[in-house]
Amino acid sequence: MANEEEKILDAIKKIRASKEKKNFDQSIDLIINLKNFDVRKEAFSTFIQLPNKVKNKNIAGFLEKDSKIIATIKKDDFPRYKDKKDIKKLVKQYDFFIASAKLMPSIATSFGRVLGPAGKMPSPQLGIITSEDDASINAIAERINSNVKIRIKEPSIKISIGKESLSDDSIMKNILAVYHKLLELLPKKNDNIRNVKIKLTMGKPVIVEI
Repeated sequence: MANEEEKILDAIKKIRASKEKKNFDQSIDLIINLKNFDVRKEAFSTFIQLPNKVKNKNIAGFLEKDSKIIATIKKDDFPRYKDKKDIKKLVKQYDFFIASAKLMPSIATSFGRVLGPAGKMPSPQLGIITSEDDASINAIAERINSNVKIRIKEPSIKISIGKESLSDDSIMKNILAVYHKLLELLPKKNDNIRNVKIKLTMGKPVIVEI
C-alpha cells in the first residue's frame, strides 16, 4: 500500500507541476482504462464511498411535501413534465435525485424514460428514502456528497475524484478508494486494468504506475 501511495502522490505532483495557471478550481479526473472486459456482458454500475468529499452535489427530491433542505418536485408537479424536453431540462439541472419510496412507481412512469438513460433514477443503493424528515434527508445528502457513481458502459472509466484545492493526501486516498473498489468488482481483477491515469480538467493525462 505504501508503494501505491507514493506512486499516486508522484503522479499528483506531476500534474500540478505541468499545469498552466487557471482562474478556477480545476477537477482532478481519474481515468481507468480496461482490457479483456466485455462491456455488453460485464457492464455494471456502483456507488463508491470516498474518504474525502469531492463537492456538494445539486440534489433534488421527488417528495410528498416541500423540503427546506433540497429542491422538491411533488406529485402535484408531475403533470408539468409531460413533455420529454421539460424532463430533460430538469434532469440536466440536478446532479442527483432522491425519492420517497411511496412515489417510486409514479416516478418510473412519469420520469423513467429520461432519468434511466441519464443514470439519475433514484435507486435503493443511494436515493430512496422511507421518511421525509429533515434528519433523513440531511443524512442521505451527506452520503451522496461523499459518494461517486461509476457506470461502466465502455472500456474506459473517467470520474472526478476531487478538486485541485484538495491536499495531495486527500486526492491520493480518494484515488485508492475507487481503484481498490473497482478491483473487487471487476471479474478478472488486475487483469482487467490496462492502465490508470490522472489529469486536471485542462491538463494532459499522467500515468499512475500502480
